[in-house]
Amino acid sequence: MNPSTNTTSANPIAELKKHMKPYEKTDSKASILQMVNTLVPLILLWVGGYLSLSVSYWLALPLLLVASGFVIRTFIIFHDCTHGSFFKNKKANDIVGTITGVITMMPYRKWKYSHTRHHATSSNLDKRGEGDMWLLTVEEYAEASFWTRLAYRFYRNPLVMFGLGPIFVFLIESRFNRKGAKRQERINTHLTTVLIVLLYAALIWAIGWQAFLLVQVPVFFFSGLFGIWLFYVQHQFEDSYFEHEEEWSYVNAAVEGSSYYKLPKPLQWITGNIGFHHVHHLSPKVPNYNLAKAHDSSVPLQKATTITLRTSLQSLKFRLWDEETKTFTGYGRKVRSGLPGNAVQAVARELKPKAPALPKD
Repeated sequence: MNPSTNTTSANPIAELKKHMKPYEKTDSKASILQMVNTLVPLILLWVGGYLSLSVSYWLALPLLLVASGFVIRTFIIFHDCTHGSFFKNKKANDIVGTITGVITMMPYRKWKYSHTRHHATSSNLDKRGEGDMWLLTVEEYAEASFWTRLAYRFYRNPLVMFGLGPIFVFLIESRFNRKGAKRQERINTHLTTVLIVLLYAALIWAIGWQAFLLVQVPVFFFSGLFGIWLFYVQHQFEDSYFEHEEEWSYVNAAVEGSSYYKLPKPLQWITGNIGFHHVHHLSPKVPNYNLAKAHDSSVPLQKATTITLRTSLQSLKFRLWDEETKTFTGYGRKVRSGLPGNAVQAVARELKPKAPALPKD
């Protein structure tokens, strides 16, 4: 059966979701192969970077830069495990997710909770604040206090977001449990931290602390920077989708509020096809190695907003969401006097499928 979406269907949204089903099937052999072709090169590149130190640090840095790409690919495996899409077996997902969480410095169960909420509330203006970037509308920014504006400008500054961001997100924030976390999640967070300390201690014992820092710091920083960039750019594009609860649609948030980041094939491979972010948000159960196939099979999905390496750089100037024009804008945008922020919102859509259930506290 050709799973091309039939756009003439009486319910195209139902058809779109239906035709994702064949691609939600997990292939254990493909998953194991991906672990091998990700973790083995990562280890070899890390060791190669260390051995290159005796020749020149400039020789080591290119190897470590490529190694950071394999850390991102490792994170995609971790990410799929949190969705239960990497293996059919739940326990296998939990074990591999925890191990790859140590490598990427992200606690498996904490991320699973926040990321599930991100999927269930993405692009919903009334449910911001969990697992997403801090975003204010033009009206909210105009009404905010001086200190809130200052904090927001600091947060959205590219040097802060992509420079300090990796340190805060992966090194600091991930070491602490969220308020209200259940026992299993709290234990997993602390277990991840203990395993990271043990791994790093073993490496320092083996090669010395100076060599360890020279190798691990660039791997950590560049993988964190690129990881945050991927997460940022695929929801922060000019004509993205944001609505209040009464008009918000899960499918529209997925297809219109997530971009297709069209990357060169080598970058598409090393980032685990996460550029097909609109497909992933539509159906999180599709494993990363099936995302491209799902995209190619569906004409509506191929019409999703496409950004490239060049055009994605424009997102660096986006600061606020304009509810009037339904686009991102800079800080210079003024609110029209007497016009409430929701006065120009679209009429509620007739087809409004429910989002996945939020994880329970």
